[in-house]
Amino acid sequence: MHELKTILQKHQSEFNKIIDFDPKKDKVCKVDLSSGNSLLTEADVMDTYKFSQIIDSELKRDGSRYCVGGYGENRILYRRSKLFDSKEPRTLHLGIDIWGPSGTAVYAPLGGVVHSYAFNGDFGDYGATIILQHQLETKVFHTLYGHLKQADLLHLKEGKYIIRGDTVGHFGEPAENGNWPPHLHFQVIEDMRLHKGDYPGVCSLSESERYLINCPDPDLIMQMNRYIHSTI
Repeated sequence: MHELKTILQKHQSEFNKIIDFDPKKDKVCKVDLSSGNSLLTEADVMDTYKFSQIIDSELKRDGSRYCVGGYGENRILYRRSKLFDSKEPRTLHLGIDIWGPSGTAVYAPLGGVVHSYAFNGDFGDYGATIILQHQLETKVFHTLYGHLKQADLLHLKEGKYIIRGDTVGHFGEPAENGNWPPHLHFQVIEDMRLHKGDYPGVCSLSESERYLINCPDPDLIMQMNRYIHSTI
């Protein structure tokens, strides 16, 4: 097994929650954004308002506080942005998305420092983005938080210490989060490969093996998939 995965599994009991979620009273559902989900048409995902309505209506219908999902998912929704166009389109999602109300607080699962941050403002991009650097045992790795509020970037500086449980940011509105329904993109990255304030959250299918090795399943830290009770 990959060394980082082994270390994350070993320390799972030590991680703080990413968002406010009480499994004893809160429900979470899985949202399927792959091409196999008939709920989503290309027209729906191109229109941020309609896309948001779909997420909101499913949360209300299901009685869930959040929808989660997307790691390793081959998605149609990146057709909404030229950002993902290339000779081979990038469609494979490398993080987990948590969909919920704008303003939802996001917490650091473990201590570290601010590696970098940026406002990636193109349509379909991350919007406000924060990347933390951590070390467990001898392994250095990173966590990326995308689609935050732009104000969350105001008082940051590279190298700032972050304590486990500190508020990292908040789910942003579409105008500041890359024009997406409010959610968090959470990603684990071992080697940043000289990226600062950004790292691909989506890759082409031909590159999937190397990217998935460098970006292991974020649920190793989040530990929310075990509470999923339905899929939409």
